[in-house]
Amino acid sequence: MRRPPITNAIRKVHDFLTVGAATPLQAAVAVALELLDALSATGFAHAPPDGAYYVMADSSPFGFESDVALARHLVIEHGLAVVPGSSFYPSDHTDHRTRQRVRFSFPKKLETLRAAGDRLAAFVSSRP
Repeated sequence: MRRPPITNAIRKVHDFLTVGAATPLQAAVAVALELLDALSATGFAHAPPDGAYYVMADSSPFGFESDVALARHLVIEHGLAVVPGSSFYPSDHTDHRTRQRVRFSFPKKLETLRAAGDRLAAFVSSRP
């Protein structure tokens, strides 16, 4: 059976799309790793994301009564917005750990992420 001529082009495109990551994606991974380093340096326990542009981090070491209280504090006192992890679960969810997680996302410019890292460091240094 003879293949139509277009299948050669399709196979080439498929090969280029699946063999290597595009340069912008590689740069994005480097930025994501920088944010993860900033989180680690400030004491937010987290697992590296499996391809997402956000990470859930444990906020319990910082002594806030809830993820919402920490999120408010970070916005008001440090100009840093995070999403309370509890917003992703039903209000009757019984796992207390979900009330101590916050979500950081990093689809931002590099300078924005670096500023966020500086603000995280300022937050930690302001803790008693």
